[in-house]
Amino acid sequence: MIAYQAPLKDLKFVLYDLLHYEQHYQNLSKSSALTRDDIDAIMVEAAKFSQQVIAPLNRVGDEQGCQWHPDGVTTPDGFKEAYQQYIANGWPLLAVPEAYGGQGLPESLSMVVSEMISAACVSWSGYPGLTHGAINTLMKHGTKWQQQTLLPKLVSGQWTGTMCLTESHCGSDLGQLRTKAVANSKGTYNITGTKTFISCGEHDVAENIVHIVLARIKDAPSGTAGLSLFAIPKILPSQTGELGQRNQVRCGSIEHKMGVHGFVTCEMNFEEAEGYLIGEPNKGLACMFTFMNFARITTAMQGVIHAEIAYQGALPYAKERLSMRSLSGTKNPTGPADPIIVHPDVRRMLMTIKAIAEGSRSLVYFASQHLDIAEYSENTKAKEGAEQLLSLITPICKGFLTELGVEAANLGLQVLGGHGYIRELGMEQNVRDSRISTIYEGTTGIQALDLLGRKVLGSRTKLLQPLLKSLFDYARSLQRHQSMCWCVAPLNEALQIWQSCTATVADSAVGDADEVGAAAHDYLMISGYAMLAYLWARMASVAEHKMADGCLDESFYRAKIHTAQFYFKRILPRIYTHNAALRSGASVLMGLDADDLQLNS
Repeated sequence: MIAYQAPLKDLKFVLYDLLHYEQHYQNLSKSSALTRDDIDAIMVEAAKFSQQVIAPLNRVGDEQGCQWHPDGVTTPDGFKEAYQQYIANGWPLLAVPEAYGGQGLPESLSMVVSEMISAACVSWSGYPGLTHGAINTLMKHGTKWQQQTLLPKLVSGQWTGTMCLTESHCGSDLGQLRTKAVANSKGTYNITGTKTFISCGEHDVAENIVHIVLARIKDAPSGTAGLSLFAIPKILPSQTGELGQRNQVRCGSIEHKMGVHGFVTCEMNFEEAEGYLIGEPNKGLACMFTFMNFARITTAMQGVIHAEIAYQGALPYAKERLSMRSLSGTKNPTGPADPIIVHPDVRRMLMTIKAIAEGSRSLVYFASQHLDIAEYSENTKAKEGAEQLLSLITPICKGFLTELGVEAANLGLQVLGGHGYIRELGMEQNVRDSRISTIYEGTTGIQALDLLGRKVLGSRTKLLQPLLKSLFDYARSLQRHQSMCWCVAPLNEALQIWQSCTATVADSAVGDADEVGAAAHDYLMISGYAMLAYLWARMASVAEHKMADGCLDESFYRAKIHTAQFYFKRILPRIYTHNAALRSGASVLMGLDADDLQLNS
């Protein structure tokens, strides 16, 4: 099995060397006292907790899974105890404002902890993970009573939260929702309906669960314009916030899934369950996006962690496994064969995984930095700029990085060959666990449509232009550094492709709206590869400076530069294929009538 080790060296490189987080925190009104020593101490403790407490649960969770009973769901051995330790250590309080009982630290620092915990056991991480989104939703949109009654227990971790959106007949088309809400004499609502694919909708790790639920009030408009948002506790709180009577909320069944077996996914039945309206009637989807946007960034992190796990499993194996001789001459003369790491194709896979893991990490923390600015900056212009950038790059992070995470997980298994395909070493579990990340919180196709249709074309490219300008400006600045000239032309060309294909789709969509849908996936991938090219150029530049200054860990920075060069030469060229596919237009996809597409039987 993979013995997870927190990648503290690379985390510190990204936080301090690349993104200058220490100075970033000093610039935030809420974090002026946060020093590098504080950040390091939090990371070290999170690494210990992840490695010693959470990582041992990964195999247990996969093998035991969750068990449904008429009175509830039990989680795998050790999950509940680890959650109690998580609460006792104060981890849920990290990024919650002090006004609500939290520690008031930046969201990005919580992301660092989340990466380590998720990589140690992605199934376990789901139980506390969704609660943070419920907290944010209630903080921004809840009534004073809801905040006073529900938030203290959610913040402490005594209660957990869920997000109840979809139903079996509609998937991501939330306008078709049938769950109904009827006002009652108590000033609350009775909610009736069935929700499917609900993450952590029922479990035994916490004493209560607060469901954040979309439903339609009687006589509300059809479609998404008629949706309202409700908080529905499993156990209703008393006026003082203590547990009262059981609400009419039941778990009808749990799903039997491909992966993440320790992470319960439920069908939830609401039978005139009492719920509290969050925000205004018929404005539920707008409130829900507070939850969903945070969830999409945390899901993007899963692309990082599945690539990291693949690398941690594949690299040691490739160094130890002996098979055949090197094509360029024997490398292990005292052994019967050479280690497979000497073979170019194995090195191709390892370098691809490494480039994905480290590049994806840089993009997630780049986004997290702007989450901080949007939330805490006192500079109005900087705050607005961060909000606009996040609006644009959130679908790139979620859609693109999870696709790369699945690719990396598959490559990690491939490095191990037959030993990867069996359960013993844990690589096949990583593949199974990774696969859901491209589906939930909006599939890759939905993220692509959000990016191209709503964010880029919907803003008439006003959201995209500031980002592209800053990336072009950075590429231009590299021309002054001889050692970085190798990446200037390909970075510029990638940005020009991103810019030109935007104009191409905008023009073609005027005559046929299907052109947007046909181009969306390739556009997302072009955007993602271009963003990683920018960040890999920055990482290589930082490493060059460190090397020139006589750094202590020269091999680390040398590997960073070489991985950047690998990315530019071996991965970035994929952008040309996506560009060609995008420009082929909608007709090649939509040319056949649906009736012409038949099974060959």
